[in-house]
Amino acid sequence: MKENIGAAIDARSDEYIDIARYIGEHPELGNEEWLASERLMQLLIANGFDMQNPVLDLSTAFIASYRSSKPGPTVAFLCEYDALPDLGHACGHHLICTMSAAAAIGLKSVIDEVGGTIRVYGTPAEETNGAKVPMSAAGLFDDVDFALMAHPYHAYEKSGSSLAMDAVQFEYFGKAAHAAANPDEGVNALDAVLLLFHAVNSLRQQLQSHTRIHGIITDGGKAANIIPEYAAAQFYIRSGNRPYTDGVVQKVLRAAEGAALQTGCRLKITNYEYSYDELLTNNPLSETFSSNLISLGVKDSDIQSDKDNGSLDLGNVSRRCPTIHPYVKIMEQKYLLHTPEFRDMAMTDHAFSSMLLAAKALAYTAYDVMASPDLLSAVRAEFERAVEQPSHA
Repeated sequence: MKENIGAAIDARSDEYIDIARYIGEHPELGNEEWLASERLMQLLIANGFDMQNPVLDLSTAFIASYRSSKPGPTVAFLCEYDALPDLGHACGHHLICTMSAAAAIGLKSVIDEVGGTIRVYGTPAEETNGAKVPMSAAGLFDDVDFALMAHPYHAYEKSGSSLAMDAVQFEYFGKAAHAAANPDEGVNALDAVLLLFHAVNSLRQQLQSHTRIHGIITDGGKAANIIPEYAAAQFYIRSGNRPYTDGVVQKVLRAAEGAALQTGCRLKITNYEYSYDELLTNNPLSETFSSNLISLGVKDSDIQSDKDNGSLDLGNVSRRCPTIHPYVKIMEQKYLLHTPEFRDMAMTDHAFSSMLLAAKALAYTAYDVMASPDLLSAVRAEFERAVEQPSHA
């Protein structure tokens, strides 16, 4: 069966590389991925998948499905295809979406014998307002038995954890006045923002080490001789689990309210991006993926274990169904994500070859779970334990 899956992926390898290169050469920001989503949908429709588009009023989101005549589990392969401002595909999403689509098509070559349903989820805007958040909230993963994706990187890493995250905006409204002629008549909104930053810095000593708070001033006034009547800041507040993150957010909110009281400003608080939960990696799924990498020629010693200090909208999916997010090596040099160097290396022949290897590993992993009731039961049992236990960093 796996030989048939691998052969099916190899048979279309040139097409997959062409699609990945095209998306890489035409970067599009989140929720504007018209070209990328269209190429992926055309590919999946041409290979016998039913298509739903748009999804939840998201024009560049889709769900492609193939159901075999024989009943069985449902697997989800996840596609990300948004690019970064000014950097293009410096996170390798052109590889992620293509490897997931290729894995789904490869698995389809045997699914009628195995039994089950294959879905490919096109999930826009992972870098900002990740579509997996509203998709999860709407229950679109609730009937999925397990979800798979892999991320390009400079090393092989097992699926680990990520940080829960809230994106919070603080806007202060004061009163403008001439800063020299009549400063006593002003209410300085920028002072409130600066007080907020000082208060956040004072909190850091009392926070657990897995916490991250980082922010910017998005508006600090218009001219030095005018007391700012409006100022704003945006913060990412992260930690190793959702309950602790919620508590830290409350501390920051109190600090923001204190700054408003001290300066006499009016405060408005909003979330400017979706909130992400931490990733709950499913260990039986993760070990199965690593075993398949090894079967494809990757050395066991080359597969590392690490903790992801970023935040993923996939975390929200992992609370709805068993999920993994491993990293796959696409380059020999160590270049970091979200850099021009990584972007350039992600467009090389070596990167495209690694993309195809990852597609096979994803498809093989799906086959293993769908063909083994015992493994599927282990995956489900691990998931149920994870979501029922209190979150710990």
